[in-house]
Amino acid sequence: MDEPDRTKDNVRAHESGVLAHTFRALRYRNFRLFFIGQGISLIGTWMQSVAMSWLVYSMTDSALLLGVVAFAGLICTFLFGPFAGVLTDRMDRKRIVLITQSLSMFQALTLAVIVLTGSAAVWNLIVLTAALGLINAFDMPARQSFIPELVDDRADLGNAIALNSTMFNSARMIGPTIAGILVATVGEGLCFLINGLSFIVVLSCLAAMRITPRDISPAQNNFLGGMKEGLSYAFGFAPIRYTIILLALAALLGMPYTVLMPVVAREILKGDAQTLGFLMAAMGVGAIAGAIYLASRKSPRGLLKIIVVASVIFGAGLLCFSFSSILWLSLVFLALTGFGMVVQTASSNTLLQLVADDDKRGRVMSFYTMSFIGLGPFGSLLYGWLASVIGAPYTLMAGGISCMAAGLLLAGKFKSISHQVEEALFKKGLISSLLTIEPVAQDDEL
Repeated sequence: MDEPDRTKDNVRAHESGVLAHTFRALRYRNFRLFFIGQGISLIGTWMQSVAMSWLVYSMTDSALLLGVVAFAGLICTFLFGPFAGVLTDRMDRKRIVLITQSLSMFQALTLAVIVLTGSAAVWNLIVLTAALGLINAFDMPARQSFIPELVDDRADLGNAIALNSTMFNSARMIGPTIAGILVATVGEGLCFLINGLSFIVVLSCLAAMRITPRDISPAQNNFLGGMKEGLSYAFGFAPIRYTIILLALAALLGMPYTVLMPVVAREILKGDAQTLGFLMAAMGVGAIAGAIYLASRKSPRGLLKIIVVASVIFGAGLLCFSFSSILWLSLVFLALTGFGMVVQTASSNTLLQLVADDDKRGRVMSFYTMSFIGLGPFGSLLYGWLASVIGAPYTLMAGGISCMAAGLLLAGKFKSISHQVEEALFKKGLISSLLTIEPVAQDDEL
């Protein structure tokens, strides 16, 4: 074999090794089933989300009511999050996910019947959206905490979480694109029907999993005591506390920007439902790039620094998007926004899952869900109200500036607690040695 041929073979071997490393969690059968089932179902979920936004806005022409509907869908996650966390730590997580996914299917099919029969009204859309929010309040902590049970080697947990984000955001790209086309041609009802039917796949995949039952210690206190224990643990450990605080600020001040996408699509970009689908898909493109970047990382070190930088990128993308009235430019800035948002949220998810004690992971992830999802309704109301007063562009601009400021303000706190993250990862065997430099003086890895 001559030199050029050997060079090509080396390149192919390197590329194959990189791909194998990036997608290494897929070698576990249970995680593959989870990845396939959730991937298909989430396409339907994003189709329903876009169709719901467009349906409400086309019925009401009100940015404020868009915020109200989003509030109804997310407030239950905030109210019931701590209760769901305790339940997740005390029950079989697979069983919880099976129940919640079945209920989500029933909600989507009910919504499809109402819309397809012409019975849709704002009040019943709000009720059904609130019902889904209640289901998700229990589904999300259980599903997030379930992921560590799907990989045999804890060292691959970060990769599994990153691939889960890749799948989630691939669906974010595909689902809205399909929804935009369907809404523009046949209406919103078919989107809800497809979402309902998609749950058949995820339920089949869950049923096919072979999970080794985890040891569940008998409860030492009642549910209220369990909530207090989880709260004390999560906010008593600085890395968990500050990670949740930064995520909560982003969720309240930045992430509700999606509620204004119908307004931007129609009023700023002079488009239709297909334009809305393109905007949502652009977010998905950036988010996928961010998730793949995280999946390719070899070490859990550096997550704190990544979280801070990503929050600034997220805010900067949103700020730039607020000034754009050109479709292709808006798509570019939304891709940047999606990249920053998913890198921040997925890195926060990974960090929390890695440092949390196994018997308290459900409660920690319930606080993650409360921050990431539960504060969204308050942000949605805030965004809807502000947009009705000062307009969508200025509202988006304020959100972008706020996210950038939050990341920069908490950067010092994250740097000072890096040694605690190192110690937690070392005790769990996820890193082989501790960094010897003083934590506050660290600039290369946090």
